[in-house]
Amino acid sequence: MQNIQPLPSKRPWGRIFLAIYLLALLASHIVRWARPATNVQLASTDGSVLKTVQVQAINGDRVLDTPITLAYREWLPAGNPNAPAVLLFHGSPGSGRSFRGLGPLIGQRYRAIALDLPGFGASTIDIPDYAFKTHAEYGLAFMDALGIPSAHVLGFSMGGGVVISMIDAAPQRIKSVTLLSAIGVQEMELIGDYDLNHMVHGAMLSGLWLIKEGLPHFGALDQRYPLSFAWNFYQSDQRPLRGILQRYAGPLLILQGDSDTQVPVEAAREHARIVPQSELKIYDYSHFLTQQQPAMLAETLLPFLERVEAGTAITRSRAEPQRIAEASQPYDVRHMPKLVGIAIVSVIALLALATLISEDLACISAGVLVAQGRLEFGVAVLACFLGIYVGDILIFLAGRKLGRATIGKAPLKWLIKPEALQRGSDWLDRRGIAVIIASRFMPGTRFATYFAAGAVSHGSRSLLRFAVFFFIAVALWTPLFVGAATVLGAEIIKRISIQSVLWSILLAALVIYALYQLLSQLITYRGRRKWVGALRSTWRWEFWPRGRFYPPVVLYVLWLALRHRSLTVFTAANPAIPAGGIVGESKYDILQRLNDVDNRVAGFVASFDLIRANPDIEKRIAQAQAFRVAQGCDYPIVLKPDVGERGSGVSIIRSDEQLRIHFANDPSDTIIQSYAPGDEFGVFYYRYPHEAHGHIFAITEKRMPVVTGDGVRTLERLILDDTRAVCMADYYINQQPDVQRVPAQGERVQLVELGTHSRGCLFLDGAWVNTLELEAAIDQVSQRFAGFYFGRYDIRTPNVEDFKHGRNFKVLELNGVSSEATMIYDPKHSLLDAYRILFKQWRIAFEIGAANVQRGSAVMTLPELVRWLSQHR
Repeated sequence: MQNIQPLPSKRPWGRIFLAIYLLALLASHIVRWARPATNVQLASTDGSVLKTVQVQAINGDRVLDTPITLAYREWLPAGNPNAPAVLLFHGSPGSGRSFRGLGPLIGQRYRAIALDLPGFGASTIDIPDYAFKTHAEYGLAFMDALGIPSAHVLGFSMGGGVVISMIDAAPQRIKSVTLLSAIGVQEMELIGDYDLNHMVHGAMLSGLWLIKEGLPHFGALDQRYPLSFAWNFYQSDQRPLRGILQRYAGPLLILQGDSDTQVPVEAAREHARIVPQSELKIYDYSHFLTQQQPAMLAETLLPFLERVEAGTAITRSRAEPQRIAEASQPYDVRHMPKLVGIAIVSVIALLALATLISEDLACISAGVLVAQGRLEFGVAVLACFLGIYVGDILIFLAGRKLGRATIGKAPLKWLIKPEALQRGSDWLDRRGIAVIIASRFMPGTRFATYFAAGAVSHGSRSLLRFAVFFFIAVALWTPLFVGAATVLGAEIIKRISIQSVLWSILLAALVIYALYQLLSQLITYRGRRKWVGALRSTWRWEFWPRGRFYPPVVLYVLWLALRHRSLTVFTAANPAIPAGGIVGESKYDILQRLNDVDNRVAGFVASFDLIRANPDIEKRIAQAQAFRVAQGCDYPIVLKPDVGERGSGVSIIRSDEQLRIHFANDPSDTIIQSYAPGDEFGVFYYRYPHEAHGHIFAITEKRMPVVTGDGVRTLERLILDDTRAVCMADYYINQQPDVQRVPAQGERVQLVELGTHSRGCLFLDGAWVNTLELEAAIDQVSQRFAGFYFGRYDIRTPNVEDFKHGRNFKVLELNGVSSEATMIYDPKHSLLDAYRILFKQWRIAFEIGAANVQRGSAVMTLPELVRWLSQHR
């Protein structure tokens, strides 16, 4: 046999680089955290004076107590400090500097004020809400701070959303509105659909956040690269703006560039249509008119403001009847603008991603956009081509990575024989291009063919060869399909909306994802057995989640509450335990009460102590070691939270290292207890206050599940093959240090160590150990605990026969009124048996609680109980 030489070791440059990068990132965050947050310096380079006022922060409809700073520039006409105010609202991103050319021109006749909106410029950057509706509220608060009762407002770009929202919030304070290259109706923004736009804005926000938080920039991007504008778009909603404009009755001036790639000129035309009193002026310029041609804008804007001040500007009441009639018509989708700028980039990305979910629906959507005139045919084909081609390559690579490992396993081995696989490989070698192209045009064959092609191929030349084949097939198929969708686009638009197509894509995505998840599990033995376990868990009620099992019990408890005329009388069932022991009680205090100085009782409780919460782990370890020395007990020992339930946080510690790990992970008050070997039982006890002796209601035999090795199967396979263990396979597998180990023939492997049903322990009806002697012993322990009448003991005994005679056992803990008679989980008990037993248990709890109340015990009120439960949770 040829000796295989080991590959030379490679230096871990990737890990070194990652470590350096993470250290630099950590240092960057420390520097940013230590450096005080400051805004842009309050300095102006355009000759204007930068001033500030303070207003209260706003979050949606709520005014907060937090003050924020608003910075603004102001230009006043000489000799007329009381001139009418004109408020200028910038776009996003931006600041009042956008008006450094236009502001002084307006300021020759009016009081021109350019505000840095919160989140921008020199105003407070960190605010709770960046939506332009909230910015409108800031605008009104700003007017209040400056003592401006009413003003003309001008909105540039995103500022259009601000001023439109202002006329909705306080129309009496707005003299006139000017929209300068301004956003407005939803249909003209980006892709035109709110949900799609929201997705694009979310992606932009996420990307910018990753850049800002994932790059070690040491604060360089905090001011120069704020996330304000991304939050601004993400939190804003343009859908209400159409209705606001349609209701607006005052003067409106619309100034727009016809080469605007940010806000299409069609938006200005639609705004002019739905506001019949509006004046529209279109310039042969781009989006940034205010910076490029301020003088030209002033030539139109100033006369408009003068007409408004003189009362001669057109209002809705004086608009032309023809324009009023046109304004009442619904929006015509044929007038939607072509996608340009970031909108077209977003659509290309969305269509490409959509093809990975459903090629057909993505191509249909692209065709509809072409038919609407919003997208060029070549761009639509390119977007779909990119997504489809990448998807084909991914399928091929998946076949290469996974195919060879799965073809020899069920279910693929039942469908594909080795000789058939070889024939397929030879066929692809001889006629690969024909097969690939044919599968592209034959529904239902593409995935299997491409996956198989990856599975039977090898080498980079093969990948390059098939990449060429895929390119040719997609190049032939995509233009034909998108073209067909374009030809039929008008009919599609009549019958369904683009939104319904997109919802169909989403539905298809969910179905495909669900099928993928199902098939990816069924293809492996472990996945198939987990499905078997999941199915068995649906009809084996012992594995049901709380929300499915307990509703009938809750209804019965409510009926008992009505009967006893108290929702909380059961909290008096154990006056010595807070809330009767429903939740949040100290296990240490209970054990202390049980551990009576009377030796007849003290010997029944496993030795224990409390280790208080302490950030000093070494001190807690020292306490634990001192306990071991004092009790003379070696490992294992048991650690459990002083306040806990259902086995949460309980650990069996077998070494100093495990002890340290436990204290490092759990800083809470912890009970340390000597380990009691033997069989474990849960004994449910109750006693009515007027009775001299109590009773055992039920006994649970706690049996630790085991699997037996055969020298062939791995431990994981043994768990998966076990008819009960498969129902909790994931939990059992995660508890094992090496599930790939093959246990020897006859070797018994215990799967869990804790006697908790939710943690995999098997609970059986232990009535067979109940005797009069055992009941007397449990009653003796219980009656030494004054104020205890109802609950369940967790007990271990090294000798069951001794236990039946009421001796040689150790109490591990005692639980109060929320305890269950857990023998109900024995598979021999039906669901109706379980409910019958729990109903009887709760009836007894209410009766004991009511009896204690008559004897003077306090009962928690409902508000007190709610507070108690909330505090514990």
